[in-house]
Amino acid sequence: MTVRTQAWGVIAGVLGDSDPAGAAIRQRLSDRLGENPGAPERALLEYLLERQQQDSAEASAPDTARFPQPVSAMPPQLAERLESLRSLSRISSLLENQMLMTAFQPIYGLESKAVVGVEALSRFVSDDGAGAEIWFAEAAAVGLGANLEFSALASAALAAAKLPANLYVSLNISPVSCLDPRLPELFEHIELPVDRIVLELTDEIPDEEYSHFISAITPFRERGLRIAIDDSHPTAGALSRMLHLRPDFIKLGRNVISGVDTDTSQHALAACLVDFAEQIGSVLVAEGVETAEELRVLTELGFSAGQGYLLGRPSVRPKDWAAWNTPLDPDGLRHLAANHGIQGPGGS
Repeated sequence: MTVRTQAWGVIAGVLGDSDPAGAAIRQRLSDRLGENPGAPERALLEYLLERQQQDSAEASAPDTARFPQPVSAMPPQLAERLESLRSLSRISSLLENQMLMTAFQPIYGLESKAVVGVEALSRFVSDDGAGAEIWFAEAAAVGLGANLEFSALASAALAAAKLPANLYVSLNISPVSCLDPRLPELFEHIELPVDRIVLELTDEIPDEEYSHFISAITPFRERGLRIAIDDSHPTAGALSRMLHLRPDFIKLGRNVISGVDTDTSQHALAACLVDFAEQIGSVLVAEGVETAEELRVLTELGFSAGQGYLLGRPSVRPKDWAAWNTPLDPDGLRHLAANHGIQGPGGS
């Protein structure tokens, strides 16, 4: 449903109310419609902004009559439609004005002791500073989730042109969006080679969509595309699915990594997953590495790569990306060797 259709629905709900107490509300909304001919969504948003300002002013004034009633006092169904309209407008404006940018976080090869790839992370330009997960959740709730995903993918692919050419680029995508015809179109129109792209699946593949997912993604895997499973909860079912999918990368989060250096159970779980990844030919990546001891133990266990604030924070600056072109400089290697217990080239 479009923003304009939603707007007319809300406007009809307000103007159709016959309660005499709401006459002033209806008149103000009618005035906004007259001032914005042909643009009901703009009229409604101006009206809502005026209502919010008035509600805030009246809430801070003690013992005054609250007339008209605040938006929060509207009937639940109408309030939900208003909230949906706000979300539609926010996401539509974001997409129209391309108010997002890409940060890259380095992925560090524990054997090569160099950056081997990056993960693309969306950063949104907004007054409220809402995180990426909030934006994507809000977009999904109003049916614009895929639109925002593909906007973020296009932004990341464009920014990747400034990355060192030896790094792979991990792009976050939901399995459902892998079935979208816009994915092959994206691959055809971006300059980033398919064999440098890793699609990092953000959700589990629904059982009813699994065969469609395999059919959609196989032609690209044959051209060099790689798949990563961001699997922070390695259940038996998830491991069974991975036996068939055989992802190129398995990424494990803090619920596995945290305590790997102090908790025997966590250590045993991590060791089992290292063996599992080796058996199916996947690269095991530790996400959220935060301490030197965690890094030391993960390296000893045989994790292939690590990612986290200890190894490198996300950056939107091409100057930082350029520094990932080569292995760590000697000072950096000595720092890692001294603090992480990792032997660098040519000695400890």
